[in-house]
Amino acid sequence: MRQAELAGLLGSCVEKLDLPADAPLSHGKVRDILDLGAEVLITTTDRISAFDRVLTTIPCKGEVLNTLSLFWFQSTSDIIPNHVREEVSARTIRAVKCAVVPIEVVVRGYLTGSAWRDYQRQGSVSGIALPPGMRVNTRFDSPLLTPSTKEEAGAHDRPISREDILSSGRVEKRLWELIEETSAALFRRGTEIAAQRGLILVDTKYEFGLREGQLTLVDEVHTPDSSRYWFADTWEQLYRAEEPQRELDKEYLRQWLMARNWSGDGTPPEIPDDVRVQVAWKYVTAWQTITGREFSPRAMGAEAEAARVKAAAARPSAGLAAR
Repeated sequence: MRQAELAGLLGSCVEKLDLPADAPLSHGKVRDILDLGAEVLITTTDRISAFDRVLTTIPCKGEVLNTLSLFWFQSTSDIIPNHVREEVSARTIRAVKCAVVPIEVVVRGYLTGSAWRDYQRQGSVSGIALPPGMRVNTRFDSPLLTPSTKEEAGAHDRPISREDILSSGRVEKRLWELIEETSAALFRRGTEIAAQRGLILVDTKYEFGLREGQLTLVDEVHTPDSSRYWFADTWEQLYRAEEPQRELDKEYLRQWLMARNWSGDGTPPEIPDDVRVQVAWKYVTAWQTITGREFSPRAMGAEAEAARVKAAAARPSAGLAAR
């Protein structure tokens, strides 16, 4: 796919799923979730958020996130089962309902993004003290696991230390140790596959649930929304020169917003179409680089997607075992 094609798709973004008012539909920052009892239908819209605020829509974003997550779910299914039962459309899946663990797990291989900003303020990240004098984009000797709370829509997630998780009883110790071990294994797998594609998996977010007591990977995995990617061939050169890295994620949008003195509070600036297209191109390029395939949009418009979801809700599951 070429970048110029994305401008022609600005008007066909799916902002939300249009279902009857009595449908058991909930809305996250990016995903609309239809509750079917033991299962859910999860539609990844084209909404984009930054600093925990939904801001605009990005062409092809929902399809990129959904299909790339399916790629990664399959690539990590030997490490941990996930919630996927079937692909309903390019942006919708049927998934097993899980009891969500109330902590997001962020694994960081480099000192950058919000971790760098926290380090500048307090010399630590999620309760982990770091040596003084570190530079932005420094690679850690071993990845850091930095959890954060899962807050309600409209509230900011906040960093939380391992000690606070255990002392508060948010997660039982034995389960948390399994989450730590599994997160490290997932990050190693993501790092290995990214390296084969000439990329660095810089940091990423994992969410987990429990299905009949079994730890299960949910939400999304290793997407440009939940992860930061850099090009490996220029990392060291740019690091030594103290210049920004070449990234393939939504950090471009965060930096654009911060350059306009907005980082989550107050009224966000209006995001022009050229910025939306540039963000979309980073998502598509990430998809193409990671999968090694050409991206060709097949997602439908909002009305057709709603019809597809209604039809899926009316029939029983295809019977695929959760991966």
